[in-house]
Amino acid sequence: MSVVTSVPGRILDLAFPARCPGCGREGRPICEACEPAIDARLERPAGIPIGLPSDVPPPLLQLEWCAPFGGVVRRALHELKYGGETRLAVPLGQAIARRWQRVGAGGDLLVPVPVHAERRRRRGYDQAELIATAAAQTLRLPISPLLERVRATTAQFDLDRRSRATNVTGAFALRPGGPRGPAPLGGRWIVLVDDVVTTGATLSACAAPLLDAGAVGVSAVTVARER
Repeated sequence: MSVVTSVPGRILDLAFPARCPGCGREGRPICEACEPAIDARLERPAGIPIGLPSDVPPPLLQLEWCAPFGGVVRRALHELKYGGETRLAVPLGQAIARRWQRVGAGGDLLVPVPVHAERRRRRGYDQAELIATAAAQTLRLPISPLLERVRATTAQFDLDRRSRATNVTGAFALRPGGPRGPAPLGGRWIVLVDDVVTTGATLSACAAPLLDAGAVGVSAVTVARER
């Protein structure tokens, strides 16, 4: 059972009300006054304006995000990843769903970008999987943790832009026990879900094994983008 919807999670709501990372108000994980910050790009058109170079990292077909990485969004993601505040995954996942409903080019399966197994063990959860689970419920799309991180990598924010691609090259593979056959993902359009994107190197590294497994295309959507 997901941490997002578990009975212990609802008990936690009663014993320790959520506190908004934006203003500190108790009640909802992100209060109504601060929620627009996570929808900062909701009305922006999809894609790249004509005349500007594309910054969608190949082989992705589309890259979307909900808001810049700062302020309320940054604090919310920090508390989700490092503070154990898993309740924040719901409004963040719902924001992803709203953005994707507005501009998504397609997709029929959500796949979260996985953390390394050791990091998941220490943290107790994978934040991208929680966000993707909440997004899937709103989008009414299936979610499957198809990928695993086969080797630990240096945190991307500790590296310069040039080093990030080599840091994650070959770091992801299809999880054992997943779909089998010569083209197990044949005909599927995959949408990767993650918390933050900077250069897109991690998303590109995730797309490679999915395409090798027969996916017809891979797009991605994240909560935030750091420039």
